[in-house]
Amino acid sequence: MNRRSFLACSVSTLITSCGRYDDFRLPTVERIPAQGRWVWEPHAAPVLTRGQAGEWDAVDALNPSVVKHGDLYYNFYSGYDGKSWHTGLATSTDGLRWSKAGKVLSPEGAEGSYIAANGAAFRTAAEFLYYYETGGPVLRLALARSSDGKSWRREGRIVLGTGPRGSWDERSVADPYVVRYGSYYYLYYLGQDRARRQRLGIARSADGVEWTKLRANPILELGEFGAFDENGLGEPAVWFSHGSYWMLYTGRDRGERRRMGFARSQDGVKWDKVNSPILAGNQDWNRMVVCDATVEVQPDHVRVWFGGGDAPRPAEGLNGQIGYGALRWQQS
Repeated sequence: MNRRSFLACSVSTLITSCGRYDDFRLPTVERIPAQGRWVWEPHAAPVLTRGQAGEWDAVDALNPSVVKHGDLYYNFYSGYDGKSWHTGLATSTDGLRWSKAGKVLSPEGAEGSYIAANGAAFRTAAEFLYYYETGGPVLRLALARSSDGKSWRREGRIVLGTGPRGSWDERSVADPYVVRYGSYYYLYYLGQDRARRQRLGIARSADGVEWTKLRANPILELGEFGAFDENGLGEPAVWFSHGSYWMLYTGRDRGERRRMGFARSQDGVKWDKVNSPILAGNQDWNRMVVCDATVEVQPDHVRVWFGGGDAPRPAEGLNGQIGYGALRWQQS
């Protein structure tokens, strides 16, 4: 940590940890970015449906986090049973046909009884890391580790807590998405302030456990009046392609309809929203909600798994299911 770094604490954050802040960016892109646009090719039907009545994911199956390890895709997704959010596992050889393996994480102990889900998975050489939301109504981020994706060991403490009094993420941190470039992990996340505004920020870590927040957070602001993202931002997914960093994020309008938009950056910190396309549902099952992207970059396209629903509600009860689509670059 350099001399410009500092620690910020408040009464509300002492129960977790002091927050570290610094100035940083992702490896800077030096070449001229490609000119063009993404073309969205969604599958019509969901690829992972919610469970039967009485099962742990009967109400909602959302928030996919897809990681490939060996010959298998591992999908750590979130299921809601009407009372609590859990994390479950599904596996696939092609990313389209999934076999459910059941719950792998549920809220327990000091985490409360509401949520241990809505997380981001990352595979290291030795293990899976899974950053997930815990608590409620104030949400924070915890970490669990697993060698096989089924048996998990909790870190035992909050790894990313809320900010100090008056900050943009004072009331909650949520919706993590983790990438690694160079020597660092980067965690993009949602922050909520006391006015309930939800915007996006970033933190950095050398080991995936101790995180430093960007001093200049938030990095992406609410849309203007009438925009698809005027009422809140969340669920970022970040990748590098065609000379730029890209972000898919969820926007909420005042009617709680959710759609996904794009932002573009040359350093992963300063982002510009891209006017089109806006990814919206066009089937009965996702006509009100398209959200929760997770991506895999291929040589000629980007694979996208996402959540969808037909009920515009702020948190759960969306009749959520998981869909799939591909983004293809169209040169201008």
